[in-house]
Amino acid sequence: MVSTFRIEGGKHVGAIGPPEGQVLERAIHHAAQFGIPVVGTIASSGADVMEGVSSLHAWGRVAKALADASGVVPTVLIVVGPCVSGPALLLGLADITVMTDDAFAYVSGPDTVRAFTGIDLDHQALGGPQIHDRRSGVATVVVPDEDTAVDMAWTLLEYLPANHLEDPPRYATDDPANRSCARIAAIVPSRPTASYDVRAVIDDIVDDDSRLELRANHAPNLVTTLGRLDGRTVGIIANQPQQRAGTLDIEASEKAARFVQWCDCFNIPLVTLVDTPGFEPGKDLEWRGMIRHGAELVYAYANATVPRLCVVLRKAYGGAYIVMDSKGMGNDWCAAWPMAEIAVMGAPGAVQILHGRTLRAIDDPEARAAEQADLEAEYETRFSNPYIAAERGYVDEVILAEDTRRILVDTLDRFSTKREESHRRKHGNSPL
Repeated sequence: MVSTFRIEGGKHVGAIGPPEGQVLERAIHHAAQFGIPVVGTIASSGADVMEGVSSLHAWGRVAKALADASGVVPTVLIVVGPCVSGPALLLGLADITVMTDDAFAYVSGPDTVRAFTGIDLDHQALGGPQIHDRRSGVATVVVPDEDTAVDMAWTLLEYLPANHLEDPPRYATDDPANRSCARIAAIVPSRPTASYDVRAVIDDIVDDDSRLELRANHAPNLVTTLGRLDGRTVGIIANQPQQRAGTLDIEASEKAARFVQWCDCFNIPLVTLVDTPGFEPGKDLEWRGMIRHGAELVYAYANATVPRLCVVLRKAYGGAYIVMDSKGMGNDWCAAWPMAEIAVMGAPGAVQILHGRTLRAIDDPEARAAEQADLEAEYETRFSNPYIAAERGYVDEVILAEDTRRILVDTLDRFSTKREESHRRKHGNSPL
């Protein structure tokens, strides 16, 4: 059962006035009260100008209702046409926003943008689905038409509980829980700098055909996807070496933080797959607030109380390793593959810092290269292999890649009854 509403057409092209605001507010409040998801379809020209300032307060009440429902019941908004002006902010409050190819959304329209900036854009160039799919991250999924959008909404809801007091539904599966992940060995190269598609790894780990990726084209250097392990819904966060070498930047940190927080709201266990060389460096990133936005991911993981499992696939360096739900962040269980490298940085960079002066003093290029290779091998043996991390308690198990699915299923079973009390406080001050 779900609570549905529709804003579309009519005399004022779906504009929201006091009557519409009251109906929508009531529908959302009733959904939260009875513990059922909210699904809304929107094609709106914004606040109804014929009703004056009352229309502004009307959509404001709808926004307040969505905020009150946040974390209580899943909220899904489907945009099938315009969604502009203040009511466009409703999309940012929803858990899931599905946009069709002919939809568009923005706060300030093309005329206003032209008057203020001199830049001439049409509706699609300013706020079309491709913009919100790739750049802004507003669109969770983009689909061709309304029928497909409705189907997508129902598919998403199949992974979720009806409300925050329930666990996600568990489905029967023909995919054996102890199935070997035989394909992984061929997917992941042993060379740390070689590229691969981490989605292929995820597909080999989760139940057959259960991966449902969200915001796939926004911040593609990090994958956020729903999936199932032996019929149980899990949320998977994974670095994507195929894009920007799997580094973390502002957009990836925000994307992952919102996903982690959302999964925690609805009792969805988290599985984090780590293969990252670190945070992406750059003046622009630092000036735009890499510190603050990176802290959003720290905050989301640190506050999550659902079962949290982590697997280091290949490399886990520096601060990015820590924020990808490391043992220091409080995960429940952490494993690493035998070829994993867990360290402050990779061996070449570390050797240059530790032994750069010694190496520069060697005149013979061949002798210098040989000495550097020896020093890198020594560094990997002493500092960066997973067994050192396991000895110090930062890794619970070193596992074979082909055993990943079986061990994750068994571990999730062990932690399925986890209950964690949160601190008594009004709320934390997240870095947002």
